[in-house]
Amino acid sequence: MFDIIKQIVEKCRLAIEEATDTSILADIKVRFLGKNGEYTGILRGMKNLSPEERPSFGKFVNEGRAFIEQKIAEKEAQLKAEEQRKKLESETIDVTLDDDSAIGSIHPLTLVKDEIVNIFLGLGFEVKEGPEIETDMFNFQLLNVPKDHPARDMQDTFYLTDNILLRTHTSPMQARVMTTEKPPIRIICPGKVYRSDDDATHSPIFNQVEGLVIDKGVSLSHLKGCLDMFAKAMFGKETKTRFRPSYFPFTEPSVEVDVSCSMCGGKGCKLCKGTGWIEVLGAGVVNPDVLTNCGIDPEEYSGFAFGFGVDRMAMIKYGIPHIRLMYENDVRVLKQYK
Repeated sequence: MFDIIKQIVEKCRLAIEEATDTSILADIKVRFLGKNGEYTGILRGMKNLSPEERPSFGKFVNEGRAFIEQKIAEKEAQLKAEEQRKKLESETIDVTLDDDSAIGSIHPLTLVKDEIVNIFLGLGFEVKEGPEIETDMFNFQLLNVPKDHPARDMQDTFYLTDNILLRTHTSPMQARVMTTEKPPIRIICPGKVYRSDDDATHSPIFNQVEGLVIDKGVSLSHLKGCLDMFAKAMFGKETKTRFRPSYFPFTEPSVEVDVSCSMCGGKGCKLCKGTGWIEVLGAGVVNPDVLTNCGIDPEEYSGFAFGFGVDRMAMIKYGIPHIRLMYENDVRVLKQYK
């Protein structure tokens, strides 16, 4: 019996040493030490031993079992450590490898907005930003657009309540500044605006930059000079500007401003539809009623205001055919503007 136990222990030891993973080791443990295992079966032979032999035999069996369990525990720790090492190696990220993922770039709208802001900062303007949710008072009434004014039909407005709305332009910030600060005022107001409009050149949400100058003796010629300098800085030194009569309730007189096409130099092309000119913004001399509404004496002060869409500027500058291309986050489009 003792020789049989020695043979089983040695057989088990060799099997443990040859085990290559924890699942094989678990099978070995069941095969030898399980309920019906080879080593466990030895204990059933104790009934055939004399009472004098049983104590020494039992001790020998327990020592053999303890030896097997120790070898299994040691091998299990070794295999688990090896499996953990292989797992860590397979999941390791080599931070020294080149990254082949696409590199992002500044969005064309941000590029154009920043360029516009920088130009006007160089002309001595101050940046003012305001809330996108506005009151009817600042968005319309102080700007000479009362509730029954037909100009309201020109702007498809998102109303939240009867008097609260998503601003349709950044002009409310001009009204806020005029009601809280004294002239001289020289500001630009960049930001998002909202209108219920959607086609190739319009979006329900778009970006505007509006400017305002209030001081003594300000005239239409000052507006012409300011916008001419801006156009040359934005589109090139050879760019020309022209004013066409228009109508806005917050300026009088009002003008539409065109710039000579930067693509063809004014000769006529697809971008300018053969005219040599591209409409870029609306402007005018601040209406005296607006000054009065905001607490500024129109007999002492005058001013000019202008506003344009950043989206339209980006489309002109980069030849983008559809405004939606700037909002779809297509990497093929955006990566061109690094």
